[in-house]
Amino acid sequence: MNEMPTGLLFGLLALLILISAFFSSSETSMMALNRYRLRHQAKSGHRGAKRATELLARPDKLIGSILIGNNLVNVLVSVIAGSVFAQIYGEILTTIVLTLALLIFAEVTPKTIAALHPEKIAFPASFILRPLQWLLTPLVLLIGGISNGLARMLGVETKANSEAEHLAPEELRTVVFESGALLPSKHKGMLLNVLDLDQATVEDIMIPRNEVMGVDLENSAEEILQQLAESSYTRLPVYRGDINRVVGILHLRKAAQILRDGPKNLTAERLNSFTDEPYFVPEATPLPTLLMNFQKTKRRMGLVVDEYGEVMGIVTLEDLLEEIVGDFTASPVPSDDEEIVAIEDGWYMIEGGTSIRDINRTLGWELPTDGPKTFNGLAMEHLESIPDGNISLYILNYLVEIEEVSDKMITRARIKRIDK
Repeated sequence: MNEMPTGLLFGLLALLILISAFFSSSETSMMALNRYRLRHQAKSGHRGAKRATELLARPDKLIGSILIGNNLVNVLVSVIAGSVFAQIYGEILTTIVLTLALLIFAEVTPKTIAALHPEKIAFPASFILRPLQWLLTPLVLLIGGISNGLARMLGVETKANSEAEHLAPEELRTVVFESGALLPSKHKGMLLNVLDLDQATVEDIMIPRNEVMGVDLENSAEEILQQLAESSYTRLPVYRGDINRVVGILHLRKAAQILRDGPKNLTAERLNSFTDEPYFVPEATPLPTLLMNFQKTKRRMGLVVDEYGEVMGIVTLEDLLEEIVGDFTASPVPSDDEEIVAIEDGWYMIEGGTSIRDINRTLGWELPTDGPKTFNGLAMEHLESIPDGNISLYILNYLVEIEEVSDKMITRARIKRIDK
């Protein structure tokens, strides 16, 4: 080797360093590939993606082949440099220059480029790595067997964990957050809402009992007909005296005949004949379960009951869908009956019966949701009493000023987030 021209030796070293750079960049690019994007590309027929998928199916064999090739090349570089250039330039200088050259040109630079552009490196490299892996299989299996044996002796499990390739809900939420401009903000919000469904129950979205509009069979025929004619809802619970004595759910489409016949022919029995059997839902039912049950039973409304069988409110399919896509009835023009109204300087006027989840979703706040479900309940919990006038309090970093109190509950309050 000493008899070879110096120029040829430099060229051989440069070629070996280039091959080492190939192995280094291949390893980094393969490991940096987005597995979900890779699967999509492979299913779409991309040849490079298919080969990369096959290689990554056995990452131990892939990494073993790359490391064997890279180490063989680096050993050759050291042998050539040590046997030839060390005699000319000295061992210390040769070692320093060789180390810097390998770090810069065979490690740091190619790995940086591969990490930034994994697909551009991995897909072309897969055409070389595949036959190389087949060629080195016996050596890879031998080294892998010895390595796995040592790992098991140290108590380390060497079997592949299939669960590692699956995303947990929190990880999937992070993926959606970091999607940037790849997903429209509306779609991103819907995906996040779907992921949040598991964290909510029927109690979180139900219409409370005191706000339920229903038909009382003990009212006069004229009152019932007037209520049916003026109702803005398509379905109404029908009960006798108290909503706990519900007899069915009336769809106003079926009530058209009743309205045409007038009060003379209206009886409790006739009205009851137009109702559907009530569907009861436990208040602790998770929202995904409720959605599946609505689909199975072809229902659009359920009566929410507690552990004692008391009716606590109603929940509709629209309430459930609004948790995913947002408010169906939102208007760009504020109205007097809106539950959340912006005032000035970061202040908001909020109705006492407003759901805390609605407040957080609308304003992007983080009021606690693990206790009371309405703003009135949350304020009462912190006050530990019923306020008898306009008072102020802090709930975490939110300043609350009570505006109106009636019927033993807070009906309206001003609230502002204080950034600390």
